[in-house]
Amino acid sequence: MDLFEQLLLFVISLIANLFSALAGGGAGLIQLPALIFLGLPFGIALATHKVASVALGIGATLRHLKENSLERRFALFILATGIPGVIIGASIILQIPGRTAEIALGILTISLGIYSWLSPQLGQQLKPNNRHTQGMISGGLIIFIIGILNGSLTSGTGLFVTLWLVRWFGLDYKTAVAYTLILVGMFWNGTGAITLGILGEIYWLWLPALLLGSLIGGYLGAHLAIIKGNQLIKRSYEIITFAVGIKLILG
Repeated sequence: MDLFEQLLLFVISLIANLFSALAGGGAGLIQLPALIFLGLPFGIALATHKVASVALGIGATLRHLKENSLERRFALFILATGIPGVIIGASIILQIPGRTAEIALGILTISLGIYSWLSPQLGQQLKPNNRHTQGMISGGLIIFIIGILNGSLTSGTGLFVTLWLVRWFGLDYKTAVAYTLILVGMFWNGTGAITLGILGEIYWLWLPALLLGSLIGGYLGAHLAIIKGNQLIKRSYEIITFAVGIKLILG
């Protein structure tokens, strides 16, 4: 690719990951279709996007760790319940046509945005909930299912994690987004990228521009989320869920 195309990839990645870091998911809404439009087959584009998304997690981690807002045991719980699902999802996506699933996921994603919009106080304050054994088991099962979607589908599954952490575990949006970006962005996507890289193919020539854009976009988006607070994150979340949902439905 020439310098202009590399610059274009960088700008696309920067914008996609900035909004993803602000809302807690949705980078694939812009980045993955752009890779396909520029000529990559779906499987290669998905694997390349997953690798680039790891830099989103790294960029966001660099900013969020300064706030020291994460509980180590709860973070390990999210990893332990989600990563097995990611491996399963990434293992089956290259063999299964996903159009019907994408439409269903799009409708569900839009419903998440509607639910958040109709709940003005949702995620505005940190009120830990369902930390007893039954609550953790039920919550972990849903995270496992979201992990399967994260490994197999392309856009918006981080948004599912964000809202689930808010609704079930009582986190505020700012804290939930921090967990999502660090654990999903870096570890879930890293697991998915490795699995897809083993089973499929990654287009390494495009990665430098994508990784740089993801890293910077992740850091800037996380910074905005921290300084602007829950209300901006909530509105950004609702806008991104609508946009991701419509994109999944339209294809």
